[in-house]
Amino acid sequence: MRREDFYYELPEELIAQDPLLHRSDSRLMVLNRNNNTIGHRHFYDITEYLRAGDCLVINDTKVIPARLMGVKEETGASIEVLLLKRKDEFTWETLVKPGKKARPGAKIVFGEGLLVGEVLDVVEEGNRIIRFSYDGIFEEILDALGQMPLPPYITHKLVDQNRYQTVYAKHDGSAAAPTAGLHFTEELLAEIKKQGVHIARITLHVGLGTFRPVKEENILDHHMHSEFYMIGEADAERINETRRKGGRIISVGTTSTRTLETVADETGFVRPCSGWTDIFIYPGYTFKAIDGLITNFHLPESTLLMLVSAFYDREHILAAYQEAVKERYRFFSFGDAMLIL
Repeated sequence: MRREDFYYELPEELIAQDPLLHRSDSRLMVLNRNNNTIGHRHFYDITEYLRAGDCLVINDTKVIPARLMGVKEETGASIEVLLLKRKDEFTWETLVKPGKKARPGAKIVFGEGLLVGEVLDVVEEGNRIIRFSYDGIFEEILDALGQMPLPPYITHKLVDQNRYQTVYAKHDGSAAAPTAGLHFTEELLAEIKKQGVHIARITLHVGLGTFRPVKEENILDHHMHSEFYMIGEADAERINETRRKGGRIISVGTTSTRTLETVADETGFVRPCSGWTDIFIYPGYTFKAIDGLITNFHLPESTLLMLVSAFYDREHILAAYQEAVKERYRFFSFGDAMLIL
């Protein structure tokens, strides 16, 4: 299967630069896999497609202010560090720009010495392992010095940092938001619960590897980066009870989907656990855990588009994307949503 099989033309002006004033006012494209129809609604209409006894699975990870601007101790040269993956209390795998100024042994100073990082090693794809030294609590220092790590295709400044968090974000650890969840409000979630829909929480800390473009011509040669996940006993049981009673498991986002498909057995039942997943889902994959998917519109030739194509099929997904372009939907992180049932 070729990377170019997942390409589509996207006018640059359709890339959403700012979140809407109200989260659930975004548009919602509804794809019905049974009759191959496309519907055009708004996200607040999603209640019409959920039934009592269904279970909505949300990812409650929280984006950390992972972008740090510092200077090289020796020369004063500007260096940008993006925290990707925590290795231990003091050590992180990071993305550094420019990398040539961050060789092993180099020290980077942030906030006039409030935080100092030493480059220990260079690992795959040029990422740097950095050990930080500081006085106090790392998370508090990060809140003071760090910036929200918006994707590179968003060029506008984000006025309200909370708009790049879901309203149910809880566990610190992501370098990017699980964007399908950005459309939910507290009020909409309360309405969904009132319908008799169960809500289960999982956690997957989103790394930038999820969004890295596929460079290999043959997608099977693509290497997925691993991401940490957690699913608790009560939430696993909530999902399993829904399946036992014949309800649908509807995943909010590709991150929830990848977690569920990692932990599910062949019959779709999940277990409480934590670990690392590098699961790569593309057409031909047999889904075990989900019956529906809420997702945003993804980049051409991305692993996320491949996952969505696996859940429906590539031809119908690309046709839906062409329809979205024609209807002037908003794309990517702050864009509109899609529901596939």
